[in-house]
Amino acid sequence: MRVLVACEFSGVVREAFRALGHDAWSCDLLPAGDKSPFHIQSDALAVLDQGWDLMIGHPPCTYLAASGARWWPERLPQQWGAIQFVKALLAAPIPKIALENPIGILSIEVGFPTQYIQPWQFGHGETKRTCLWLKNLPKLVPTNIVEERKPRTHLVSYKRDRWKERSRTLPGIAQAMAAQWGHRPVIG
Repeated sequence: MRVLVACEFSGVVREAFRALGHDAWSCDLLPAGDKSPFHIQSDALAVLDQGWDLMIGHPPCTYLAASGARWWPERLPQQWGAIQFVKALLAAPIPKIALENPIGILSIEVGFPTQYIQPWQFGHGETKRTCLWLKNLPKLVPTNIVEERKPRTHLVSYKRDRWKERSRTLPGIAQAMAAQWGHRPVIG
């Protein structure tokens, strides 16, 4: 399966799919954080028509997340651009699409999420409620419920690149995506 992981610089989701034998590529304006040759440094909109079977999109949440709602009135042009970007990802000519983002304006602009997930459902003792909008994909089934939980985003120290760590998909979630959405049909 050809998989595009849009707006991913870390390679976490890409590598989970590649580990299962998929032709998976990440795409971001930033270079690959893991220096992988399976990364396209580009605007994701420029590569949507390249024959992908599945796209997992992680659009930047700066102008979309409810955590920044107090700044929305000052950032309406940027927010409008971010919403248009998300709508373009969701309208991509790709049969299966998953888009993730925190709780925010997208529930109003593109509709309520198909599913909410938490890191503690996939082996990480952390909380960070994340929305998933799914097209032709099943909901993710939790793989490893963890009882002890701490707030993920509050644990990241304040520094210049804090957003990079806060936006990184955790390996347990990436592995669940690859295993559950990247399954190969049984023949015969």
